[in-house]
Amino acid sequence: MFRRLFLLVACVLALSACHLDVTVDVAIEPDGTGVVTVTAVADAELVEQVPDLVDDLRLDDAIENGWAVDGPTPTDGGGLELVLTHDVSSAEELANVLNSIGPPLSRMAAARTTDPETDQTTNAINGVMELPDGFASFADADLIATAGGLPFEEQLAASGLSPSDAMTFTYRVSLPGELVSAEEGTEVDGAIEWQASLDGTQTNLYVQTVQRQEGDGATWAGPLATLALILLVVWVVMAAGFIVFVAVARRKKARSREARLRRLDRDRVT
Repeated sequence: MFRRLFLLVACVLALSACHLDVTVDVAIEPDGTGVVTVTAVADAELVEQVPDLVDDLRLDDAIENGWAVDGPTPTDGGGLELVLTHDVSSAEELANVLNSIGPPLSRMAAARTTDPETDQTTNAINGVMELPDGFASFADADLIATAGGLPFEEQLAASGLSPSDAMTFTYRVSLPGELVSAEEGTEVDGAIEWQASLDGTQTNLYVQTVQRQEGDGATWAGPLATLALILLVVWVVMAAGFIVFVAVARRKKARSREARLRRLDRDRVT
């Protein structure tokens, strides 16, 4: 759904030496619901080069597909910021929303399962981030058919510019629970973050967390530690008692022996 927007803006950016920063944030709550936020920030040079950019944006399809649009609004640096959000209520809907964004996000999938025996819930999101065909990756068949080819194809080829010269793309995920795996991602402020290379290489976006019931996995630790402490105290007391018993017994035995020897000595004298 965002293919054409990214393509046209990226092409204009590349040819005019401007810049676009795109961030996709996925934030999921403990109950499995959440929100996907797409934030696009164009710098002041783009706004100056393309003064009709706001009027040319066509977001009707996004709105019809459940996206809420905020902006474009001016930034402090003279650029523009556009924010689109989409609520999700299930893992399946999350995957559909992520796939609707399009390149560089590709083959996105999500799952949320709960083990009935342990009540542990596993959250996972998978996919790849890549632009195998450069700017052409943003173009779909309908756009190519309508335009008769990739827009600005000759100009882009002559310039030698690549998508990485025109934009950055950041993908960020925040899932509830304990982090189990995050392939190729970096933890930033409690979320897992990936930066798209945009040079044709592929980045794996797999991330998994496990939600445990409160106290789960450690409920045995407290009682076990208490029991171990009690057993230790009992052992120490018993050991000390045994030592005292042995010492007293030996002392009594020694006294008894001394008493017998004295009696024998007295008997010999008399």
